Amino acid sequence: MGNSTVALEANLVDAFREGLRELGYEEGRNIIIEYRWADGKYDRFPVLAAELIAAKVDAIVTAGTPAALAVKKATTTVPLVMVAVGDPIGTGLVPSLARPGGNLTGLSSIAPDLEGKRLQLLREIVPVLSHVAMFVNSLNPFHVSSIKQARAAAQAMRINLQLHDIRKSEDLDDAFAAIRKERPDALLILADRVFLHNRQRIVDFTKEQRLPNVNAYKELVEVGGLISYGPSYEDMHKRAAIYVDKILKGAKPADLPIEQPSKFTFIVNLKAGKELGVTVPSQLLGLADQLIE
Repeated sequence: MGNSTVALEANLVDAFREGLRELGYEEGRNIIIEYRWADGKYDRFPVLAAELIAAKVDAIVTAGTPAALAVKKATTTVPLVMVAVGDPIGTGLVPSLARPGGNLTGLSSIAPDLEGKRLQLLREIVPVLSHVAMFVNSLNPFHVSSIKQARAAAQAMRINLQLHDIRKSEDLDDAFAAIRKERPDALLILADRVFLHNRQRIVDFTKEQRLPNVNAYKELVEVGGLISYGPSYEDMHKRAAIYVDKILKGAKPADLPIEQPSKFTFIVNLKAGKELGVTVPSQLLGLADQLIE
């Protein structure tokens, strides 16, 4: 497993471990965790899923929609606890949040009008917002509903939305070239592991272009992105331990309702604001959960 990924996922894995510890589990004593990393390469998921099933694990925990879909394809018997899946019904993972049925349950990151809220935050910072570039990954089934949300919000706000499809790291160069030519007012980055994995490259580009940006992950803001707004991924990973505990004690995933996020995090990087030449209004700063100086 690559060190960069371990560091990147540490805050999420630590939250999950902390959740387990609070429920009385101690790694190596009464629970063993087998880790597998795809490093942002979605084509690895089937192999990783097969390895875990062959290892006869009692439950599999996945982060994000593509990983959950890969495990669903691979097994109908091993319990699956999904964390941060975008749209579990729309992507065909489950027929219902209240009664997921089958062998999977967990926590969804979908919230009504999340992309609209992100565009609204951009508009507060860039009052003359008329043209926004948006990074999507067409291999991520969750993005279908995110794109719908963003388009509806953009239309209502009279914003021209330009989509850039980035399926793998190599696609970033074309997106960057297109943005240099189009000169949008801001950039909206959807939640996706490819963007998380390439966060430094993306953030360096926004600085070079002086491009205000909003995204789903605080990790991007920590390396110099402007703002992030989204469900608390740490909170979701910690709560995943509750599902694992219930399953280990005999509960069936089919009977455990899928949770929707109750906690959202808004983070602002003030230093990035200075570098991009934008001022984040004081009323927004007052709403921020965290300010990075």
